Amino acid sequence: MKEFLDYVLIDYDNFTIKVYTLLQIFIVFIIVRLLLFLIKTGINKSSKFDVAKKYSVYQLIKYVAYVLTAIAFFHILGFNVSYLLLGSSALLVGLGFGLQNLFSDFISGIILLIDSSVKVGDVIEVDGLIGQVVQIDFRTTMVITRDDKYIIVPNTDLTKNQLVNWTHAGVLSRFEVKIGVSYNSDVSLVIILLKEATLSHTAVEKSKEPIIRFSDFGDSSLNFTVLFWSSEVFRIENVKSDIRIKIFELFNQNKIEIPFPQRVLHTVQ
Repeated sequence: MKEFLDYVLIDYDNFTIKVYTLLQIFIVFIIVRLLLFLIKTGINKSSKFDVAKKYSVYQLIKYVAYVLTAIAFFHILGFNVSYLLLGSSALLVGLGFGLQNLFSDFISGIILLIDSSVKVGDVIEVDGLIGQVVQIDFRTTMVITRDDKYIIVPNTDLTKNQLVNWTHAGVLSRFEVKIGVSYNSDVSLVIILLKEATLSHTAVEKSKEPIIRFSDFGDSSLNFTVLFWSSEVFRIENVKSDIRIKIFELFNQNKIEIPFPQRVLHTVQ
């Protein structure tokens, strides 16, 4: 057995890899994977963190474990890590200047994971893009849009640009639907029907009563704005569509007219 473990696989210019060396690397790899699995299981069972916080904590632990494992691999292979880093310092400085944006993304990723300003599951809006955070890595964040497209966003864009986090303070957000009715409509009836249509949807929060505003006298219509709260932030456009359909049905049943723009042309004989 000792002869097998001491069998030299690679011997080149004072660099030697034996079977025993590969066995050590394999054992360290298995131990790290097992520890990460146990840590992930323990974090997921914890009731002190929400799902997004659990993800952030595990990601940080995983990256630290990967760095320590890489150092352990170099040590097993016979490299002096301190000398290696010292000897490559000039190269690292050059890479630092050439890869400033990449390093900036890495730092931004660490900030996002630590301060939880953006978490997995959050619905965010940045540079006009609205999407739900699926995954946060050290360099990029994966976001799925409302039309089910996956977008890879550099982490720097999330920390430097103005960002709207629709779900940061809580799961409820306020939305609006606008509608216009003809000038001969019963305003009181319109308000009742708008409120009924809004509350009929299951995704509308019932504990916060919708607000119906008579917003303006338009050119061809009396304009109303319906304000409501919902936790269905990501698919809210579907909710708005359902509410509009219900409003249209109720207006037809109660003879409320939704006017189209009218223009009067005067002809000279």
